[in-house]
Amino acid sequence: MTDKHAITPPVRIAVLTASDRSARGERDDLSGKVITEIAAEQGWEVAHYGIVPDDRSLLKNELQRLADEVRVSLILTTGGTGLAPRDFTPEATLDVIDKEVPGLAEAMRYVSMKKTPHAMLSRAVSGLRGETLIVNLPGSPKAVRECLEVITPAIPHAAELLRGAVADCGGPM
Repeated sequence: MTDKHAITPPVRIAVLTASDRSARGERDDLSGKVITEIAAEQGWEVAHYGIVPDDRSLLKNELQRLADEVRVSLILTTGGTGLAPRDFTPEATLDVIDKEVPGLAEAMRYVSMKKTPHAMLSRAVSGLRGETLIVNLPGSPKAVRECLEVITPAIPHAAELLRGAVADCGGPM
């Protein structure tokens, strides 16, 4: 039996935390650290890790740079998906994506709703910019772990599809 990971390149990812306090050094970025730990467990390569303030323009510019210049397969954002006045991550993501991939955010909300009714307040989105998948995760380390547990199995296949390594069969419908 062939080890699939031996012939498939690792998923290259970027981790981007949206947090005013973490960007100012006032709070440790625990959620971003959880993402990097889980990425390592999956054998993914973290090509970039960064923190930006909760600013739509800064988020948008960084998402564009990571997709277009760093050229990662996956950008995982954390923070800025709630109802607070400075939560702009979904808007910045929608500003830069070419198409939405709603199933990922739907799956995360579905599973999270089983743990807390507050999950229905999440405005997280996911979508494609060129060959990069962008997924908004919550800002809580516990919620990040729970949400990544849900979507992680689909990520390698998504990365292969975006690289053109496998043919799409047309989806589940």
